[in-house]
Formats: sequence, structure tokens, C-alpha cells
Amino acid sequence: MATVTLVSNAASSLRATVRRSGRYDRALAATVLAGVALEVVLRDDLVWPPVAAVFGCGLALATLVRRTYPVAAVAVAFGGFALLDVATVVAGVAPMALHSGWVVLVLTWSLLRRRAGRDAVIGLVVVAGAVAVIVAVDFPGIAETIAGTAVVALTAALGAAVRYRAVARAQLVERARSREREQLARELHDTVAHHVSAIAIQAQAGLVLARSSSLPGATEALETINREAARTLAEMRAMVTALRDPGQQPATAPRRRIADLARLATDGTAAPRVGVRLHGDLTNLPPAVEGAVYRVTQESITNARRHARQATRVEVEVTGDATDVRLTVRDDGARGTPADHQPGFGLVGMTERVTLLGGTLTAGPDPDRGWSVRAVLPRGSAPS
Repeated sequence: MATVTLVSNAASSLRATVRRSGRYDRALAATVLAGVALEVVLRDDLVWPPVAAVFGCGLALATLVRRTYPVAAVAVAFGGFALLDVATVVAGVAPMALHSGWVVLVLTWSLLRRRAGRDAVIGLVVVAGAVAVIVAVDFPGIAETIAGTAVVALTAALGAAVRYRAVARAQLVERARSREREQLARELHDTVAHHVSAIAIQAQAGLVLARSSSLPGATEALETINREAARTLAEMRAMVTALRDPGQQPATAPRRRIADLARLATDGTAAPRVGVRLHGDLTNLPPAVEGAVYRVTQESITNARRHARQATRVEVEVTGDATDVRLTVRDDGARGTPADHQPGFGLVGMTERVTLLGGTLTAGPDPDRGWSVRAVLPRGSAPS
């Protein structure tokens, strides 16, 4: 009974994995099936056509699960070819040279692209063992053996390189987000500390008046306010200190406001020229929102100067209403640039900042030409 349950669960998991496979994997599996079918029908020298057809279905299934179960996919493909070669030798017939077997290179790439550590070692051991068996059973010659082994090794190395690059980029992205969260925490600390300090000063002044007027309840209440204000300031300083990297100096740059956006505008002497337009109600905004608008604008202008080919102008437009502040930064550069590149870490940090403040940020190419960055921030997303 336990065995039946185990097999049933494995089959259910396999079906779910096949259903979740992407269109590229399905197209690859269909290509493998079509290739095997043509070989079975058209090739007169193919040994055991029915067995080849069944094995081709196994290869197609391996391509469908290669992302979720890369070790199992490699074991099915390479192990299957090794077993077939051994079977043909035992039966005294020619080896099964299935041309559609090129798909094993894709499976080898997926193994090192998706797995590392023990799983990668197990998969590579399976590949090396199967290659050794195939070469021993049907030795093609020294040159062919070296060439085939080199192709498999190169495919595995490419998969590992792509994985390493993806992991390294993910770490850099997380580092950029962490830096932005840390800086936002420091800015919020400055804002809240200002207001809490004002509360503490008012409480201390009230204590003097309450003691002189002999109001017992007022004195106790004001002492509590003063004590809690001091505790709040100490806890915020401790939080920001914990967020800061060891050895990092406190930030000394002035806090940026909406009014500072005008300083980013340039005349015709610099390329591209930057124009800034402000509309609507942009007064009494939370400092964190003003800082985010400035940082996103500054980063977007920097990206346009670095990446926008043939750009002559960058337009910055900020609009405020009763609930939101909307920012648009658009350049007139050549179509598709920098859409051909991955988002920079500065843009990742800006997205993190805007998201933490309850807003949204999108970036992408315009329909005609150029690149746009759009951000929407709620007016009440930060302490004011």
C-alpha cells in the first residue's frame, strides 16, 4: 500500500511539473518527438524502431522537467543511451545512433544552470559514467571521443557560468535594495527625530508650568511624555546604527526637496538638455516623498545621459494632487535604448525606495522613441 501511494504521489508531482512547463520547453519537447518520429519512419538503418520511439518519448519528457528535476532529466537521457548501447552489444546488433539525442546537451546545460553543490556533482557523475560506458561499448575513435567529451564539458561550463552570473546579479540587486532601505531609514530617522524632539521640548516646558501651578495629574502626564520621547529617540538611533554597515560614516548630504529639482535643469550647453516642469499641489509633502521624487529624477537623468543614444532632451514632469505625486522622466533617445540592457542597480534601488513608501515605479521604452520612468507616490506614505 505504501509503495502504491508513493508511486501515485510521484506521478501526480510529475504531471504537475509537466503542466507548469513553459512554452519553450514544450516547443523543445515537440521538436524532439518530431525528430524521433521522422527517424523511426524514414531511417532504414535505425535499430529497434519501437524502442527508439519509446526512448524518444522519454527524452521529450526529460526536456519538460529539466528545470524542476535537472538531475533526473540527465539521468534519464544519458543513462538511457548507455543502457541502449549495452543492450545492442549484448544482442549483437549495431548501436542505436539516434540523431535526436542532441537534446542531451540542453539537459547538461540545464543541470549546471539550475543546480550547484551536491546535485550538480551527482548529475556530472551520471554524465561522466554514461559517457564512459558509451565510449567503451562503441568506441568511435580518439578524435571523436575527445571532441564529444569537450562539447559536453563546454555545455556544462556554459550552464555554470550563466548560473554564476545570475547569482552574482541577484546578490548585487539585493545589496542595492539594502542600501536604499538603509538610506531611507536614516532619512525617516531624521524626520521623526525632529518631531519627537519638538514633543520632548514642549513636554519639558509643560513640566515647568505644571510644577509651578501644582497640578499633580499634568506633571505626571508630561513626565511620561518626556520619558517616552527620549526612549523613542534612543531606539531610532539604535535602529539606524544597526542598519549601517560597520565603519560607514553617517550621511552628511543635505535632504533634497521638490524645490531642488530646478537645480537639475540644464540649458542647451549640456547634452542632453534637461527641462523640469512642476504642476499642481506640491506643498506640505512628507520629506520622504520629496526625497524619493528627487532621487528617482536624479537617477533617471543619470541613466539617460549614460545610455540613451542620440538623446537631445530629457523632460521631467512632477504633478501633485490631493492624494498622489506623479513623476515622469522621459528622454528622446533612439528607440530601444536602454531597453536592450537589464535594469541598472540604481533603478532597482529607486524601485525599492518607492515601493517602501507605498508607491509604484515603472520604466520602459516609449512607443515611438526614447525611454520613460514613471513613479506614483501617495502623499501620506511617510511621516510628515
